[in-house]
Amino acid sequence: MPIVKVGDINICYEIHGEGEALVLIMGYGGSSGQWFRQIPGLSRDYRVVAFDNRGTGRSDKPDVPYTMQMLAQDIAGLLEALAIDAAHIYGVSMGGMIAQEFALRYPEKVISLILGCTVCGGAHTTPPDAEAMTVLFDMERMKRLTPEEAARESLPFLCSQEFIDNNPDIVEQWIAKSVEYVTPVHGYMRQTEAIMGHDAYDRLPQIKAPTLVITGTADRMVPFENSRLLASRIPNAELVILENVGHGFFIEAAEEADKAILDFLGRHQRSR
Repeated sequence: MPIVKVGDINICYEIHGEGEALVLIMGYGGSSGQWFRQIPGLSRDYRVVAFDNRGTGRSDKPDVPYTMQMLAQDIAGLLEALAIDAAHIYGVSMGGMIAQEFALRYPEKVISLILGCTVCGGAHTTPPDAEAMTVLFDMERMKRLTPEEAARESLPFLCSQEFIDNNPDIVEQWIAKSVEYVTPVHGYMRQTEAIMGHDAYDRLPQIKAPTLVITGTADRMVPFENSRLLASRIPNAELVILENVGHGFFIEAAEEADKAILDFLGRHQRSR
């Protein structure tokens, strides 16, 4: 994968397909490889840019305070380095928080916005359940487990047990992508700082880009009420809620989600 210098870090990225640019922003502790169920379909019609956030994958992992502003600025720098003046922006979970910040700070660079299983932050957030909080933010637990153990323990919080039981190939591919480039504990800690500092509630009505909010009803990490709130705060936002699907809707319901996303993108191409 190519690497480009952006500000104070090196960012690792990959590009697939041709057409209008579509930037994929992965969530907390994740890397670009975890988009393996989206890239083949989305890249048929779009120039898909997938990259590793600072702190993860093969991008640099400085042990300094992270903010959503910093993470959004990384994307602006990446687009500038790639000579992309504007793109469709699609983020999931923490990636959706980065996407909100990006849309607010760089509106001229956003053709359309897709926010998956994410939150506005601050006091208006509906929090994860207690078990999910432990999986997400217990750093001592992360230190005790091997990367594979941690990935396997998180799976029931991402997908239904039925999906896990019936799709062993996809599950093992997810595990392999999750442990391919291990996020260090300090990477999780610094990204946690950014998450805890995120609060876009009051600013969401300033988002002008066409926006799709998508989530699943069975999300234990980011309850779907958060998506309802986001859609109510962003002018003219569309809301898609997938029944009985968890936080990893882009894994468990990839085809259904991608169909909704491609329909949305098709209606909001810059050339139209």
